[in-house]
Amino acid sequence: MNHTQDTLWTRTARLPAESDTALPQAVDVAIIGGGFTGMTAARELLIAGRSVAVLEAGKIGAGASGMNAGFVVPNFAKADPNAVRAKLGTERGNALLRLVGDGANAVFRTIEEDGISCDARQTGWLNPAYGAASAEMLKARAALWRELGRPVSFLDADQTHQQTGMDIYAGALLDEEGGTIHPLDYLRGLGQSVRRRGGTVHEGQCVEKVIRDGAGWRLTMRSGATLTAAKVLLCTNAFTIGAASRMGRSAVPLRVYQIATTPADPATVKRIAPDGRPVGDTRQNLFTYRLDRDNRLISGGMAAIPFGAFDRLGRAVADRLSKELDLPQAVTPEVVWTGVAAMTPDFLPRLHQLGEGWFGGIGCNGRGIAMTAQLGRVLAHAALGESLDHLPIPVRPLRPLPFHQFTPIVASAALIQARLKDKLAK
Repeated sequence: MNHTQDTLWTRTARLPAESDTALPQAVDVAIIGGGFTGMTAARELLIAGRSVAVLEAGKIGAGASGMNAGFVVPNFAKADPNAVRAKLGTERGNALLRLVGDGANAVFRTIEEDGISCDARQTGWLNPAYGAASAEMLKARAALWRELGRPVSFLDADQTHQQTGMDIYAGALLDEEGGTIHPLDYLRGLGQSVRRRGGTVHEGQCVEKVIRDGAGWRLTMRSGATLTAAKVLLCTNAFTIGAASRMGRSAVPLRVYQIATTPADPATVKRIAPDGRPVGDTRQNLFTYRLDRDNRLISGGMAAIPFGAFDRLGRAVADRLSKELDLPQAVTPEVVWTGVAAMTPDFLPRLHQLGEGWFGGIGCNGRGIAMTAQLGRVLAHAALGESLDHLPIPVRPLRPLPFHQFTPIVASAALIQARLKDKLAK
């Protein structure tokens, strides 16, 4: 928590890391967690005229916001529009679908409005179908998103081959509003936006306790420092330390390993990404790739056996890239890093009320950049006093998962099963 991993993003970041030292005595809203969700919420609240302090337990970017692959994807990883409506009802379901569907645009709007230099490319996102059944599912899903007014289409097998250079796919969903960014520069740019608008951002401030204090809240840090706030937002993703413990234990933590290779040659880039689109297919053990500004290939994976996974996964992901993309030369990892994604049991984002004026949000489910932009905005609206019944993410009771400490074992078993399913599908 007190250090940042060596990642592609730390090596190539152009924006500096910045932090304030002296804590304010009191603010309108204290935000626990300095990732995408917390920074976006802070920005929204400052625009609305509130005073804000962002409290990050470690270094800005040391959590999932600085460890992801930089995909900006405005949809759900595991749920289609009909499943969302079945879960929440038509009205609330459509509200959430509209929110999520605008997630990528929200990210790119913020980048443009605040002039954040983060290699932003809104080139679209490609979701290739592995097998005929997946192709039919994606064709139906694309139609449902189009009914909501979104620019989502279905490509046939030949068009998908032209976009990826791969002949194993039966088609693909193309979401034209997706894209990629440099996530650490985006996060640091959000922090600069917060500070420029009068907010403060504090690293190394782990909040241990949040206790009712009159009409507001008193936050006590591990360092012993305190501050008071009228409202509190908990934006800590899968972390389970200090005040984040209870909410963090309500989601399944999935450890994902990412790699970046040495740059691909121009001919390969033209063959596998002619329009610069990031790719994530439908396999249970999904295959993903994208290019950075220097044409390094970025991909990731999970380990069924965690022991020695860091070095092993780096080589395995590089080998998979070479094989799947039929690269002229085998690639090797230039850098390997790892982060944790928070998955909710129903794969939908969740809003929790932890007390009067104290709210938390969790559950990006593998769609961290676009989803956090919207989750942060919804949390800001809750802190501004908007009726909870009108928020597009429903407020639910906070229930930590039983035997949360064993969820990594369950995730490993699920990954083994997923690989078997992929073999059967092939």
